[in-house]
Amino acid sequence: MIRIILFSLFFTLAGCQSAYYSAWEKLGVEKRDILADRVESAKSAQEEAQEQFTDALERLSTLISFHGGELQDTYEALKDQYESSKSSAERVGARIDSIEDVAEALFDEWSTELEQYNNESLRRKSEQQLHQTQRRYQRLLATMRKAEASMNPVLATLQDNVLYLKHNLNASAVGALQGEFENIKKDIEQLIKEMNNSIAQSDEFISLIKQN
Repeated sequence: MIRIILFSLFFTLAGCQSAYYSAWEKLGVEKRDILADRVESAKSAQEEAQEQFTDALERLSTLISFHGGELQDTYEALKDQYESSKSSAERVGARIDSIEDVAEALFDEWSTELEQYNNESLRRKSEQQLHQTQRRYQRLLATMRKAEASMNPVLATLQDNVLYLKHNLNASAVGALQGEFENIKKDIEQLIKEMNNSIAQSDEFISLIKQN
């Protein structure tokens, strides 16, 4: 996995994905292997995002339960949690984008190679596998994008809370945010549910790819 990450970084900087895939194929690593690796990477990013958003909720809970002490420190901690949550969301999105890139290249190659078969029976079997993989991939991608979108309302609420407290750093302002807590809690619970679904489908898709 580390090798693939390093190669990916190099060729992304070079701006040439086709050269990246060609380089790996020369080493015996096919596009399907890269796709499986990127799905695994996106799965890990979603797991990390789950933990991050849960931490942010805990920090917000601490803030609205404020009963004295250094309010500035509590606010700064919430601000840090928002920034970390935003970074986690961006990382998830970037990894899903990378999945789309290699999947498109893989399916284009697979479709083109169907025309190269001499044995019609083998061609039909390969075509069936292609369509099955595409259907599972599209379902996985939709689930991943849905999970990604579920982060948006949470980020929006966290941002609003941080901005409000920035200019109203007092106990009454903290009290005004208490009504927001249940809403963001529900949003985070929904986020975790969507990501659990995406993570489960990621495992299933990785197994399918490795069987082909």
